[in-house]
Amino acid sequence: MKPEVLNTSIEIYEEDFKEIDGELGKLNQLANAKVTFLVDKNGQLIASVGETRDLDTTSLASLTAGNIAATGGMAQLLGEKEFSILFHEGEKDNIHISLIGQRAILVVVFDHRSSLGLVRLRVKRSVVALTNIFKNISEKMNEKNGDQGKPTPFTEITDDDIENLFG
Repeated sequence: MKPEVLNTSIEIYEEDFKEIDGELGKLNQLANAKVTFLVDKNGQLIASVGETRDLDTTSLASLTAGNIAATGGMAQLLGEKEFSILFHEGEKDNIHISLIGQRAILVVVFDHRSSLGLVRLRVKRSVVALTNIFKNISEKMNEKNGDQGKPTPFTEITDDDIENLFG
């Protein structure tokens, strides 16, 4: 099965957002994490749960997407398709990052109250659930647009076209 590549923006309806938020809340609780959030590949925050009050989730979302892009470059240099899981260990906090297909990035921030093993176990289950949610979202978008996977007029616009228009 070929992974889907997201070429257009995602339309997340309220019921889909509730499913995503519910899954993130469940993961955050079961993994005993500080904060759990979901980011699209462009660095836009989709949803977050947990101790977000003192955390700049917008910046963290952007940096996470950049981290995934950089790691993707390293994977290519090593002949790998991608590295689907990243882990950063700090003195106080740790970050576990997982790709959800080609659509989103799941980030779990945890401290000494949890363990990498527990987080990995819980993330593995949530990745399956979130993948199914995004599959349903994609199907809804295809039904709504009636395009059955056909490219939109916007997919043909390149960075050069935009540069020529505004440059």
